[in-house]
Amino acid sequence: MLGLVDFLIAGGINIDTGSLKVHLACWNGYDEPIDVFYAGNFKSWQEWQNRRNFSCSHVLSLIDLGQNNWLFSGVYKVLDCNPHPDAPDDFLYSTKLLPKQGDMIGRIITYHKRSRASYIWYKPEITLPIVEIRREKMTIEEFPGYNSVVISHRSLRIITRQKIASWYAALANIKGIYLITDTSTGQHYVGKASGDTGIWQRWCAYAKTGHGGNKQLKKLLRMNGEEHMNHFQYSILEIADTHASDNDILARESYWMNALGSREFGLN
Repeated sequence: MLGLVDFLIAGGINIDTGSLKVHLACWNGYDEPIDVFYAGNFKSWQEWQNRRNFSCSHVLSLIDLGQNNWLFSGVYKVLDCNPHPDAPDDFLYSTKLLPKQGDMIGRIITYHKRSRASYIWYKPEITLPIVEIRREKMTIEEFPGYNSVVISHRSLRIITRQKIASWYAALANIKGIYLITDTSTGQHYVGKASGDTGIWQRWCAYAKTGHGGNKQLKKLLRMNGEEHMNHFQYSILEIADTHASDNDILARESYWMNALGSREFGLN
């Protein structure tokens, strides 16, 4: 199986393998790097480090996709490192994406047995075998179907800001009941969408503010800070067509609140 570094070098990318670190970018307690990548902010996100993790010439960046699969997100030349102006105990790197790899970023999926370390020195025995080269770069997935929606707050913001067509078409044409889960506590908030543009309208509000006008969610964000909205996860419990009455939608919302105990133990 072809190794990633050998593949890149064969493609004309000039990598100093004697001073190369592999960055295995995964959840850091605040950010999901694949969401950062989808938003187009991976380079600047990676340049903010809480230690001198890039004391090397080049950084090869891989993003965790789960199940030991990693998405190639570029090889960067390290130019400089300074204390971060907004966080003096952290470091702000200056890096430059090496040329000739634009068509490869976001398409190559490789494998690496996961260790606890997120920054490892490259050695020839670390082959990083390529398991897939996608036809197109990975982007936010097309709408997966009403029974399969489970998305993070960051993904929701990307979807609504870019008004991704498949998501808009699916969510703007149905009323229904949705679920917000605080993944840090497991608490649920059950909500209903009965406006003219259905669930899309409500989820746009959550994407923008995190609370969508709900008092309990506002209180939660005041207590824990606005960044707490990044713990929110969105899914759909039940859909109804746009002709369903408000009373019908209200009754189904009440049913799900009772079924999930979101009044007694959650955020309703």
